[in-house]
Amino acid sequence: MNSLTRRRFLLFSGVTAATALAAGATQVDWGDLFSAAQQNPLDPKAGVLVVVTLYGGNDGLNTVIPASDPAYQKARPDLAYRPEEVLDLGDGLGLNPGLKGLKSLWDGRRLAIVRGVGYPVPDHSHFRSMAIWQTASPGTSVPTGWLGRWLDATGDDPLRAVSVEPVLPPLLAGERTAAASLPADGLRLPGGTLGQSFTALGAAQQGEDELTARAARSVADLHRAAQAFGPGKAAKAGGLTAQLDLVAGLIEAGVPTRVYSVSLGGFDTHADERATQQRLLTSLDGALAPFLQRLAKTDRGRQAVVLVYSEFGRRVAANASDGTDHGTAGPVFLAGNGVRGGFYGAQPSLTDLDHGDLKESTDFRAVYATVLERVLGTDPGRVLGGFPGRVDAVFT
Repeated sequence: MNSLTRRRFLLFSGVTAATALAAGATQVDWGDLFSAAQQNPLDPKAGVLVVVTLYGGNDGLNTVIPASDPAYQKARPDLAYRPEEVLDLGDGLGLNPGLKGLKSLWDGRRLAIVRGVGYPVPDHSHFRSMAIWQTASPGTSVPTGWLGRWLDATGDDPLRAVSVEPVLPPLLAGERTAAASLPADGLRLPGGTLGQSFTALGAAQQGEDELTARAARSVADLHRAAQAFGPGKAAKAGGLTAQLDLVAGLIEAGVPTRVYSVSLGGFDTHADERATQQRLLTSLDGALAPFLQRLAKTDRGRQAVVLVYSEFGRRVAANASDGTDHGTAGPVFLAGNGVRGGFYGAQPSLTDLDHGDLKESTDFRAVYATVLERVLGTDPGRVLGGFPGRVDAVFT
């Protein structure tokens, strides 16, 4: 989604708190977060959830690919990947060739793929389907996001959830509390001669009085904050790599945030899909795999779990423009040190269809219930109301 479309989504989603937040009402800066890290640091044993939204409806069949299924090849004669092109996962499935880093995570048993994830009575509208996923309410429209309700249920500090996306998503808006929003362009300090002089101000000196020493320590703290929250690879500000670099720095710095939201758009591939989607998945892989490798090196990072989803999959059959139209169920990824890698949920049939669409085999609320309970330590009934079970054994 582009920024205009996302604003329309906020307006049509019915999550009114998120609309207010989109105007910048609760935007925070690095100073707020760095102060919170010093005053109330994140427990190294506390779970952290990083939600990655793929806007536009990612084609699940060309992400986790049943390349050896004749029905897949028949439905997509020019769009299908051949068995020798995919990254073999077993069970007749393979990852898109753009996901080499995630394949390494799979091989290390740190990537779980939940298959056939969707919801009852699917809706092919981007706005309605994304609102359903973000509010976790398939049957009726509700004014709060599922993680916003988690905020409501567990405290009133908005820093417990942070969005580093261009627009704060409705999933983080509660009735009483909503997440904070942090720009992804980071903290920049001066360079050159001025920067060298500024750095020298933070050096400790023998014999200095306490007030001078405290001022010097604050300058040194500022430089540490710049390293944690600075631009890094954020020359392309707002890109997924920049967003995840910032999230990694916040986690490592001990910021007491339990939920982060990031996103990547462009997956509405009605035409010329293969090259476009593979490019996008390569971008996802190039941001996500190094992020998870970085997290695995620290105690706090090892507590983080990444959830990757899109509002719907695509139709089984290719259209006349070498693309696919809006569909239904698709795979959801869970990744991290505490994830028990492997397949979960049944693989949808490519011949037993619902008017050309895949039939969902796993309700998305079961995924949410599992991460609420196992990552955030919260009774999912307080957030979701009714939900159809959990995804068993996905966490160690």
